[in-house]
Amino acid sequence: MTHSGASRPSFLRTWLIWTAGFLAFPVGGLTATAVAGRVDDPVAALLGGAVAGLVIGAGQALASCRRLDPRWWIPATTIGMSMGLLLGAATVGYRTSLAELALMGALTGLVLGAAQAIALPRHTQLRWAWAAALPLLWALGWTVTTLAAVAVDEQFTVFGAAGAVTFSALSGLLLHRLLRHRVDASTDRAPTEGAATRRRPRPVPAREES
Repeated sequence: MTHSGASRPSFLRTWLIWTAGFLAFPVGGLTATAVAGRVDDPVAALLGGAVAGLVIGAGQALASCRRLDPRWWIPATTIGMSMGLLLGAATVGYRTSLAELALMGALTGLVLGAAQAIALPRHTQLRWAWAAALPLLWALGWTVTTLAAVAVDEQFTVFGAAGAVTFSALSGLLLHRLLRHRVDASTDRAPTEGAATRRRPRPVPAREES
């Protein structure tokens, strides 16, 4: 009963903060566009993906409530996003139909997911699930953005705010599942330590000698 009540607020708090990290996506996309322009050739894809990945990786590390190590997560996201966008955009010929953006997203997520899975904390169980989910979630992000009538024909480096909220909310659930034992341990530690300090052995009265 106590464990359940303690773990729920922790999950809600960390999930909401991670979901709020969606703001890094539009910021990263705008920064990448300012630096590299449209994603219409390999150089723009490589450079724009790196810039967007750097901003997104930093935002996710900040929104992770110290569950992700920025020394690993940010470089992995930068490299994975850069190489993934290069692969995805080149495969679809830099076109921007719904099907082509979904495929580009899936290929971007394939490379990005593998890179980020390696950067997950050492204690992570089933880290392969992150690598398997990222292609689907990244494709979903582009699908939602396209259906939201965003001007995707401008060849952005990353999906817009609607797709970013969807991606962050769903990936936050997965991240909590993969790192849940660490969160639960942190919520249980304080009550346990407090109980230990309260439980002091009673002094044994001295036996009277006759």
